[in-house]
Amino acid sequence: MTSPHLRSQPRRFASERAGRRCHPTPATLLAAFWQWLGMRLVSYDAGDGARAGVIEEDHILDAWDLLGEPQRAGLRELLERDQVGRLRARQGPQSGRSYPLSAVQLFPPILDPEKIVCVGLNYAKHAAESGKDLPQFPAIFGKYRNALARPGGVVPLPAASKTVDFEAEVAFVVGRVAKEVEEADALDYIAGYMLFNDLSARDLQFATPQWMAGKVFDGSAPCGPWLVTPEEAGAPDALQISLTLNGEQMQKSSTDGLIFSIPYLFSHLSKLMTLQPGDIVSTGTPEGIGAAREPPVWLADGDELVVSSPTLGRLETRIAGRRGSRSAQR
Repeated sequence: MTSPHLRSQPRRFASERAGRRCHPTPATLLAAFWQWLGMRLVSYDAGDGARAGVIEEDHILDAWDLLGEPQRAGLRELLERDQVGRLRARQGPQSGRSYPLSAVQLFPPILDPEKIVCVGLNYAKHAAESGKDLPQFPAIFGKYRNALARPGGVVPLPAASKTVDFEAEVAFVVGRVAKEVEEADALDYIAGYMLFNDLSARDLQFATPQWMAGKVFDGSAPCGPWLVTPEEAGAPDALQISLTLNGEQMQKSSTDGLIFSIPYLFSHLSKLMTLQPGDIVSTGTPEGIGAAREPPVWLADGDELVVSSPTLGRLETRIAGRRGSRSAQR
């Protein structure tokens, strides 16, 4: 199903948008090349605390070193200071710290967002498998910072729930302050995209008419492994996503199946609240959740979850907690 809210916005250089011809210098061409290539941004720790970095093949380049600034801060601060454009222009051979990716610990790309906004029932097939009518407006709920879990991390099952489920999602991160943004302008405010797993305690979620009780347990929002800038991520209506549980594919879809498109969601949310740099918005899960299967599939101790995308990477999470076989939990 293609949403009526989807809108194709191909990238163009500023000179083309302005209807002018220009004769770029070699420096301009080099900057344009790196802009076209895009970036993968991370918050990482190499032993001296959280810092912002740029992935280059199998290494991390320290973002603040590339900028020539002695900052000791993560990725949210980079967005707040509007430094991504400068960082993109400074890619290429540079002096500064560089670490093998295998030698550092990755954090959630945004360690301390002001807001984590999630959208429910945003794929038609997922609404159908959940026995729900298609929503007329986006259904939103929140998570808190305690829910964030790092790439490759271990998430304990909450003691209060017996029915924890998975939800593979694409999330976007706000790049600059946004209020009352029109849908046609929304993509200009997005810093990038990342993978997100909206782990959900179904028994707690449906104990009341409002869902948040099942959405906020510690570690219920694994995300990452990095923030991919729009140039590298690809068209927002064609971001592919899949989830495997212990190697078995459970979910596979693309954002072309969203009921409410990413530009529409951004515009809608910006009219409900002021969005801040680093705010995370997770756009909803496609069909294939454990609760909709027969018999239901609930997460158990030792389970391995992988959310993956050709352009957004691979987000691995291991489940720990209650002991016992899966058959005993069904």
